[in-house]
Amino acid sequence: MLCSFFEKLGPVTCRQVWYAKQAISVRFITRGMRVFLYCTACGNLYTTMSRVLGQLLGANEVPFRQQIARLEQAAGAPRADIRLGLQVVQATKQKILELGLDPADTTGHELYNMLQTKLRRDEVQVRASLHLRADIPVNEVLAEVAKKVNALASQSELYVIKQTAVKQIIKKLKPKATMKKLGYRSMDSMLKHEAVPQLLAACMMSESAEWHKARLAAYGKLQTKDFELRRPQCIVPAGKRWPELAADYAETQKNNVIALREMGDIVVLPMARDLPGLAITTFVVSLHALNDLKSLSTYLKLHQVRPDFGEIVRQSVANDPLTEVELGGNALSWQMVHWFYAHGHADFHPEVFEPHVQPEDLDWHRVGVSLERLHPTLTFWQETEMLGLLDGADTVSLNVLDVALGVCNGLEYGERILHHMREALGRELFARYLHAETLQTMLAVSLGRRFSPEVDFTS
Repeated sequence: MLCSFFEKLGPVTCRQVWYAKQAISVRFITRGMRVFLYCTACGNLYTTMSRVLGQLLGANEVPFRQQIARLEQAAGAPRADIRLGLQVVQATKQKILELGLDPADTTGHELYNMLQTKLRRDEVQVRASLHLRADIPVNEVLAEVAKKVNALASQSELYVIKQTAVKQIIKKLKPKATMKKLGYRSMDSMLKHEAVPQLLAACMMSESAEWHKARLAAYGKLQTKDFELRRPQCIVPAGKRWPELAADYAETQKNNVIALREMGDIVVLPMARDLPGLAITTFVVSLHALNDLKSLSTYLKLHQVRPDFGEIVRQSVANDPLTEVELGGNALSWQMVHWFYAHGHADFHPEVFEPHVQPEDLDWHRVGVSLERLHPTLTFWQETEMLGLLDGADTVSLNVLDVALGVCNGLEYGERILHHMREALGRELFARYLHAETLQTMLAVSLGRRFSPEVDFTS
């Protein structure tokens, strides 16, 4: 069978495809020096594009194919993986052209280096648009980025724990390691001089696992009276001990942003020295953090009338909450569901979400759009979240956060980051299957039963 021949042949040249076309009618799609074949007799492209998606996602081939088969069966065989694979291939090719490269012979190394060069140039433009001099102290750069983030954050209010409640928990648990690292001689002095969000961030970096276990246990006793609606804020702590405290965290986590989801705050850690791409990296990481804050806020809003509300708070802060909906053998995370509705993949269902959640609670900050507003040159990064180039066994991400973290941390090609591209691509793949009407109905009914158990969704 000819498709078996193509399966064994693997990557082929255009000349080989020309000879093959003399024997049978096939359609083919070029991707660099690789050719994806479609046999009109049995649809071999389905298998090939699944392999492409699997490699981009870093998935094991056999389990991934099995999962795709389950998704196809559940959604009525829309072949969403084929469509998504083709979209990623074509969009990646277009972005490579925009960089001035030839998609037909661009290697992974060449693309990686060009993306890093592009981001470094964009960083210069962003700092100029923020009126930041080249010799400005690094923490003033971070402060200006925080202002931009706060301008975006001011558009919404989040359902979060009151600062007084968090302060009482911290006071009761006596974070001695934090007090020592911040240079305070007494607990009262530390509680007086440190703002609650940055104090909790310091505890996150300093205290033991046992201390945080006790903190989560205290969250389990919270009630709705301990919560309030408040605008999120992005802050950069000041103080002589903070750069040293932050340095260890930034070195291990390769990140200088802490999202306090239960408080609705983002803490941007001060830096001892400037880094390439720091402004863009901090801005993008903070946008992701804002989306995380809103996702948890919406989840807690939906549960505020539950008798076990405190336990729900504890569990959702400890681990990203899951829904009772399964797709392809996996339980959907709440964040995936929140993203799904926020990006217009499904209609807002008042019977599920109201009165506690309104349509604006399901908004997300679009990274590409927000970057373009910083400076027009950043338009390139729009719609790159899930794009990647396959070069043999290598994968190169075009996701702006993957690129920015690579630039900021000085990562070589062999150390490149793929996590955020894979996360975005996997989320989009699941969303394509959730478009099926039967699965959307199942999702709405499941959410409705959990959030509004008094309503009959089966009638």
